[in-house]
Amino acid sequence: MTSLDGAVVVVTGASRGLGRAIAEELGSGGAKVVINYSSSKEPAEEAAESISNNGGEAIVVQADVSDPEQAQTLIDKTIEEFGRIDILVNNAGINIDKTLKKLSVEDWDKVIQVDLNSAFYTVHAALPHMTEQGSGKIVNMSSFVGEAGNVGQANYAAAKAGLLGFTKTAAQELARDGITVNAICPGFIETDMVANIPDEAREKLLKTIPLRRFGQPEEVARAVRFVVEDADYMTGQSLDINGGVYIRT
Repeated sequence: MTSLDGAVVVVTGASRGLGRAIAEELGSGGAKVVINYSSSKEPAEEAAESISNNGGEAIVVQADVSDPEQAQTLIDKTIEEFGRIDILVNNAGINIDKTLKKLSVEDWDKVIQVDLNSAFYTVHAALPHMTEQGSGKIVNMSSFVGEAGNVGQANYAAAKAGLLGFTKTAAQELARDGITVNAICPGFIETDMVANIPDEAREKLLKTIPLRRFGQPEEVARAVRFVVEDADYMTGQSLDINGGVYIRT
């Protein structure tokens, strides 16, 4: 078991939704949390304040992690502030949903850059520090869409599937350095992405979920906490938190 008390955690895209829930969950366990955001400064500061009000410690760092130089800066500032990095949660992501006939090259590139390439950039920047420490936990936030596909989400599905392949390879390469790499695959979670779905479409979606409800961000956050706190002998795996919308055989 790995104690979160005093551990330094970086959560990308942590100003709202899943990222914020993950940051707050890990902060409640005693971690020192680096809340990364790209453009939503005020919500990021509110998340940091929430962690501080509950007895935790958090700082806010602006960086567009889809840019390799800014991803490097995020890790550099973490090391400058805390001297180490123990846990990296690659949560930053966007979606631009269109069928293939309507999907532009720019739509494809932007989602791949934010949802997939950013994970490589942050891991690449954090790796020297984790290797020197001889320990580290990396969690990549994928999606059931990366496992099953979904109409209108070719770019998103490709990025999230790519994260699963990246997770497996990184786990094999980094195990010798005491670093575990795992993925979380949420289903439909009550975040801004789901909140913006029209009511009629929401009802149709609910019928595809065996548990007949959307998940809560806190449920996913607790899964992340399990992976980084209790799953020391788990690496290269993906954990499905999806209400049964996709069941692997």
